Formats: sequence, structure tokens, C-alpha cells
Amino acid sequence: MTEETKKTEFSRRSVLGGSALAAGIGMMAVGSTLMPQTVHAKGKNEVAPGDLDDYYGFWSGGQSGEVRILGLPSMRELMRIPVFNRCSATGWGQTNESIKILTEHMLPKEKKYWADKGGFPLNGDTHHPHMSFTDGSYDGRYVFINDKANTRVARIRCDIMKVDKIISIPNAASIHGLRPQKFPRTDYIFANGEHRVPLPNDGSVLDDPSKYHAVFSAIDADEMKVAWQVIVDGNLDNVDADYQGKYAIASCYNSEEGVTLAEMTSSEQDWAVIFDIKAIEAGVKAGDFKIYDGDVPVLDGRKGSRYTRYIPISNSPHGVNATPDGKYMMINGKLSPTVSVIEMSRIPDLFKDKIKPRDAIVAEPELGLGPLHTAFDNRGNAYTTLFLDSQICKWSIDKAIQKYQGKDVEPILDKIDVQYQPGHNHTSMGETKDADGEWLISLNKFSKDRYINVGPLKPESEQLIDISGSKMKVVHDGPTFAEPHDCIIVHRSLVNPKNSYGHDDPLFADLTAQAIKDGFESLDEADGIIRDGNKVRVYMYSMAPTFSMEKFTVKQGDEVTVIVTNIDDVDDLTHGFCLSNYGVAMEVPPLGSASVTFMADDPGVHWFYCQWFCHALHMEMRGRMLVEPK
Repeated sequence: MTEETKKTEFSRRSVLGGSALAAGIGMMAVGSTLMPQTVHAKGKNEVAPGDLDDYYGFWSGGQSGEVRILGLPSMRELMRIPVFNRCSATGWGQTNESIKILTEHMLPKEKKYWADKGGFPLNGDTHHPHMSFTDGSYDGRYVFINDKANTRVARIRCDIMKVDKIISIPNAASIHGLRPQKFPRTDYIFANGEHRVPLPNDGSVLDDPSKYHAVFSAIDADEMKVAWQVIVDGNLDNVDADYQGKYAIASCYNSEEGVTLAEMTSSEQDWAVIFDIKAIEAGVKAGDFKIYDGDVPVLDGRKGSRYTRYIPISNSPHGVNATPDGKYMMINGKLSPTVSVIEMSRIPDLFKDKIKPRDAIVAEPELGLGPLHTAFDNRGNAYTTLFLDSQICKWSIDKAIQKYQGKDVEPILDKIDVQYQPGHNHTSMGETKDADGEWLISLNKFSKDRYINVGPLKPESEQLIDISGSKMKVVHDGPTFAEPHDCIIVHRSLVNPKNSYGHDDPLFADLTAQAIKDGFESLDEADGIIRDGNKVRVYMYSMAPTFSMEKFTVKQGDEVTVIVTNIDDVDDLTHGFCLSNYGVAMEVPPLGSASVTFMADDPGVHWFYCQWFCHALHMEMRGRMLVEPK
């Protein structure tokens, strides 16, 4: 490395580290030393053309509101799943099927608000994608994802990689941390309402913080409805579930219960909140709750409640991570250089008041500046992101416990630089009992001058790290857009998507019922025009390179619904329906259907065509809509 390069590397680290410190806590001094430059491994992460990856990666899309599927270890982006966003490629947010999913489980006040405003929210802030569990490991059924921006949770079917349910969470504000129950199966999705709001939030309170509350929600994962909620002290951040099906644990900041930055950071300690699931269920059954909004039972879990326990943790703890063996829960310090290790076998005694809250902690290693999240291998090691140091720290859980007991051991095994300011990190299968210790991904918040300049808005950076040896090695480094906040890495053997839908799929039940009501024997044979006053339903099917209907006529002012069914029984043969100058475009999947409704308000001839390449005569796959003037 030349002297000029050394200066550049030091400038990147020191400038960014200093600015992050000043903005984040303003009181700590930068004391970290640059680690030696990473020696990059070669070969292990290479996936040759035509070969398949070993893992699915499910990435949140952050401010884009979507979920992305990557292949690992190649880090190739395979697909984007629109969730809370509008997608012009697939028609998500425009097709009748997607609009139903986006709106059918809105709260009543939301439905009225968005009806009055003429629409519904097509933005989102996706943070934490997590797969459903059976017996402590992924089962490949669903991926759940939160929307912090609009207090929603969505469920993605892994057999088709599409959203099938979206629900709004009452009484809470800004769903942040989200985790599925791990054992014996995912009956609940635990979701944190991070922002404290008045309860009820009816517009009568602004400047009385005593009326503000954060709410913890348990969502029935099968029914996709909120089963119960618990009020807590402070602001909820991240959450994880144990491997015994008994407890959920959330990090919690703002013990001061303030509403400004100064008020929220004046105390030196916050806490982790432990929720006793069985006790809460018993409380619901006994009627020990109140009803506010959404007809959901809300229990009081503030300090002194039999439903919760509060373990003091240094100021503003962040990530919460359960070890694969089920023994420990890590609470990451963020503004403290420590990770607090809670021994789960001590929790029952904590609820019986046989031990003090801090007695549940069995280790608290000092790892570096800004520990945010911890991931695990299958060898008893933990990997923690150090946001301010721009590093990943590998450490031994056993040695950390020994050191806490007073033994002269060093738990830190290795550190590696990442570029720059890592947030979440995840290991392959590391959130399950089947952690395999192969890979770790570091999702970094800044790229600085690591890539060619693309303007004021810079890409972020993600790095794949080989953790199979004694030393960590960065093997892939790439840019990414619109904060990929979090991810999971799932072995491909656990996920088995379909190649085509089949017309009996529940997504098309409404279309099938309407087609039969309109006199067709089935949806895939529906071909014709049904007029009901000024409402017109146009049925057609597609088989490359033709639509069954080459032209149709409607009148200006008609409300037109076009229903297209793809009858091509060929893998990977997607059709589309794009109506020129009407802003209409939708995906029509193999052996699936889609529909869209619009007002025919522009007289004249308008071509429709297939916008997903499907055949050598794809360009000729088209037809005409005539809108007759009034």
C-alpha cells in the first residue's frame, strides 16, 4: 500500500467515525485504532454461470418499501417483492388483487381517511424480514416484514414470493422490531410500536408525556390479526423470541419517557423488557385488559406488572439476539461498548422474584464503540457490529461468561474492518438452532468514496464475510440502494417455490367467483365482455403470442375492469397487460390471473400489449381498445 493510499484510508475512517460520534452521542472520544487491511479470500463465494446458490437471502428494502431476494454466496439479486410500495413492473398497488391485500385489513379510521383522500399509502419503511419457524428452525412457509412508516405488518407466501396479507396495528405507532415465535411453531409475530403516542390517540393530547405509551403487539401469524397488546414503560426498539416458546424480550430506551432528544438521553440506564407469554394469555382470558382501538385486548405491562420484568441495561440498548443453543439472549449496548448476556434459564426465577433483575445477566464484554447487533456461528462464537468503529467483532460467549466471573481470559477473538458504519449483520441460518457458521453479511450504512460518484445521494454498502475459519475474511463488497436495513440467510433446501400458480390459488378466488357469476365455466376459459350499466368487465386469456381478444369497445365514462388469465403451462412464461396512455400495466403470471379497473375517459383507439417478453413474436402480441365518445 502506498503512502497516499494509507492517507486516503485513514481519512475515510477518521472523518466518518468522528462525524458519527459527534452526531450520535457527542460525548465519547474516538479511540479505535485502524485494523490491518483485510486479506480477501478468493473462490469460495464464486458461483459459476449456470450454478445455483446455496442460500436464499431475504433483504428488507428500507425506504423503498419492498423485500429483495438475493442468492448467497454469489450476492446476485434475484427478485424484488413489492410490499408497501407501488410497482409498475408487476402492477402491485394498481391491480384489484393487490389493492384488496393493501386495504382489506386497514383500521376503520384508516379506511375512511384514505377514502376521503382518494387513495392509500404506497410508501413504506421495511426493516426486519423474518421467516416462520417450526421447532426452532425455518420452515419455508412465510416471511414477515414490518412497515415502520405506516405501522403495518405484511406476510409473504414463500411458495409464490408474493404478499398475501397486510394488517394495520392499532394503538401502536411505528412498528420497528419484529420477530416470529420460534417454538413449537410460529403462532405469534411479536412487533414493537417504537414511538410513544397518547392512548387513546384521539387528538386531545399533545404535551402531556404521562399519557404517551409504547405498545408491544402479538400478531396471530395464521389469521394475521392482532391477538393482544401490552403497554410498557419507555420506547420499544428491537425484539427476539426464545427457543422455548415462553418469552419474548425487547430492548427499550427512553426510560425518562420524554418527547425530545434532551429528555430522552438524560439517564444513564434503560432496560430490556421480558414478556411472559403464558401469563399474558392467562390475563387476556381473565379479562385483565382494556379496549382502545381495533377491538384488541391491551394489558398493562408497566413496571410492577405480573406480565413483564425489566432488566436494567446501559443507556439506549438496541439489538436483541438469541443464541442458536437457546441458552442466552444478547442485548447490544449501542451507546455503551458492551453486550449484555442474559441467561434464559434464570428468567423463571426472575418472574418469581427469587433473583434481582441484574442477576439474570451472566456476561457483559466490552467489545468496542457502538455495538448494535450480534449474530452467531455453530461453534459458540458471536459476531457483533461496532457502528462507530466500523468493525465486526468476533468473540467467544463462554470466555465472556468466564471473564464476567473474574477469570483472566480474553473473549475477543478477531476484528475486521467493514466499510462503513455497520448496522445489522446476519450469519447463515444464524437465527435458528441450525446455524452453520459459513457466512456473515454486514449491512453498512455508508459507502463514502468506495464507488464511483453517482451524485449527492450515495449508495450504501454490503459486505459478505467468510466466517468458516479462525479469521474473518471479506469475500464480496457491493453497493445497494435505499437502506437494506436487515436480512436473513436461509438454506435453499428449506424453501420450495412454485413454478406456476394454478387457477385454484386463493389469490384468484374473487376473480373465479365473478367469472362464474358472469356465466363462464371457469376463469381460464373466460373470454368476452359483460356490461352492467356503465360498468364493463372485459375477460380475455393469453397464450403466447396472442391475447384471445384482439379488440374491444367501451364508451367514454365507463368503469372498465380488464381480467386477463395466462393459460400458458410453461415455466417462466409470464405475460403482461399494458394499456397505452392509461397508466395501466400488470404482470399476468403462469397459470394465474390479474385484473385492473380504470375509467375510460379518453376517447379514441388505445393499444394494449404484453410488456413481459414471452415469445419470438412478443412485439406482435397486442390488441386495441376503442373508447367511443359520449
